[in-house]
Formats: sequence, C-alpha cells, structure tokens
Amino acid sequence: MSEFERICSASEVPAEGYVGEFSIKGRPLCVANVNGAIAVLDGVCPHEGGPLGEGIVEDGRVVCPWHAYAFDPRSGCSDQDPVVKVQVFHSKIEAGELMVKI
Repeated sequence: MSEFERICSASEVPAEGYVGEFSIKGRPLCVANVNGAIAVLDGVCPHEGGPLGEGIVEDGRVVCPWHAYAFDPRSGCSDQDPVVKVQVFHSKIEAGELMVKI
C-alpha cells in the first residue's frame, strides 16, 4: 500500500480557478483548485501528452493547453471522449502540506 507523499506546502497550492505543475520523483502532477476544492491529476494529458499543469480551469474542468481536452477533476473523465481519462489521485492537506497518494 502506498503512502502519502508531500507535493508542496498549502501556501503553494494554486489559487481558486488555477492549476499548477508539480512533480514527485520526476512524475509530473497537475494540482488544480476548482471552486475551492483541490484536485491532483496526472500531469500528462492522456490525449496527446500535453502538460495539464500548464492548462486552465474553465467551467469546473481542467483544460489541457494543447488541444483543449477538458477533464472532470473528480473523476478524470473527458468531455470530448469517454475513452480518454486522466488519472486522479487521492490527496489531502495535512499539517500545512498538500499530500498525495500515488
């Protein structure tokens, strides 16, 4: 069973409506603040490998900057294609740190 790992301090979490790019052991992660809820997604878009952490939040979705694929931050499902789904990780803020379970 994997343990929670630190991504960043809570103060480094993107502001509401924004995403940020972080990494753990070389693995890129997208941290999104969607309507005040923090979501951690795989940082690589499953459509064509775009950097989700460089995208935007629009209409409650994380949008890839390359081809505008939009993903639900809770389920990882894409609005454009039900087969294309990004991995969403369990995360929590604990003792002032954003933690993720990979």
